[in-house]
Amino acid sequence: MTDDELMQLSKTVGDALKQQGATLTAAESCTGGWVAKAITDIAGSSAWFERGFVTYSNEAKAQMIGVDPAVLTQHGAVSEPVVIQMAQGALTAAHASYAVSISGIAGPDGGSENKPVGTVWFGFASHDGTVVTRHECFNGDRDAVRRQATVYALKTLWQQFLQKA
Repeated sequence: MTDDELMQLSKTVGDALKQQGATLTAAESCTGGWVAKAITDIAGSSAWFERGFVTYSNEAKAQMIGVDPAVLTQHGAVSEPVVIQMAQGALTAAHASYAVSISGIAGPDGGSENKPVGTVWFGFASHDGTVVTRHECFNGDRDAVRRQATVYALKTLWQQFLQKA
């Protein structure tokens, strides 16, 4: 997806949030704030983007958004239980309507047989208590994995929560 297409996707998400009178927060690890950047590239996004959390380390995940250190130890940062807690913690901390969380292995190092480079977990939480998770394995270099994860997060948010509203 080109930068222009990413900007259009961010605008579509923002327009839907604005229409609902809803707000969004993001808890990002491997994308390092790319979702927040894509969103805040849209003029007027302060009306619907509350705040973002770049929780790259396990300590940041625990301190900033309340991820249980025992869950991090048991499952690892790149796991379904962690992205659930990231999304729910960000939702609560930001008092937002929706949250997206992302934790993955962008590479080139850090992969394993069970979690190869390109593995990314996503969590989506809504103020109504709905939680959705997704798992993807993207191809490409570090930049490509991070871009694909950012696009996937915004598209899934749109499809799961905003499009039907």
